[in-house]
Amino acid sequence: MKCTILTDNRTNDSQLIAEHGLSVYVETARHKLLLDTGASDVFIRNAERLGIDLTEVDYAFISHGHTDHAGGLSAFMQLNSKAHVLLSPHCLDRVFYSDRDGLHPVTTDWTAINRSRLKLIDKNTQIEDDLWVFPSCKNQYPLPRGNKHLWAGKTAECLVLDDFCHELVLYVDGLLFTGCAHNGLENILATVPTNLPLHTVLGGFHLLDGYEASEDLLRLAQHVKETYPKVRFYTSHCTGYASLQTMQQVLGEQLQGFSVGRIIEA
Repeated sequence: MKCTILTDNRTNDSQLIAEHGLSVYVETARHKLLLDTGASDVFIRNAERLGIDLTEVDYAFISHGHTDHAGGLSAFMQLNSKAHVLLSPHCLDRVFYSDRDGLHPVTTDWTAINRSRLKLIDKNTQIEDDLWVFPSCKNQYPLPRGNKHLWAGKTAECLVLDDFCHELVLYVDGLLFTGCAHNGLENILATVPTNLPLHTVLGGFHLLDGYEASEDLLRLAQHVKETYPKVRFYTSHCTGYASLQTMQQVLGEQLQGFSVGRIIEA
């Protein structure tokens, strides 16, 4: 399995473009997957520079309704005419706002999307033998503190704190993609059935710098280390660099960051 980061907040390659968003191309023995689409068509331009043919993608997955993960979907669907798009129906039936730096919309524009290609998922769903999608809805463990800035509602006049019922995670052949992990990394890990083997967790963990206490990050890292000692974790986007470094005090090389252009062999 080969994972290539197409969009992230960070890049170490001057030939590749960074933006506030996340998109990952995953190639397995059976599938070519696009996991989230960033905020724009940046992921397409980076894919071209990396020699990746996105017209061959068979499944696109949207982890949640925020525009930094689904903003490029329209551009992808114009490029690729065959991929099935997996997402929650709750991405479509509400608007999303953030009040960080003033209240502003973070809702994806669905008006140009061909909805006949969408597969709407609201429960644990096996797509193929090695491919599953799960709502990340358990609340056994604490939620990220940065969630307090995020709102949702049927209209902009009826906003409440987002409960992230629109968030999904994808499992394929031992890899778990977390999107932004708004429902919390520990809750997401607890969502995955124990009979499914797990070797890699990849995505944002929504551990914003300045929000999570160091002792909470260390507790989270210790829990992960004890419960998933053989699993490799890769994170960036909404995981702050300071938060990553704090958790690495416990996890070491078991937890790594990524940036645009990184290739992860899982």
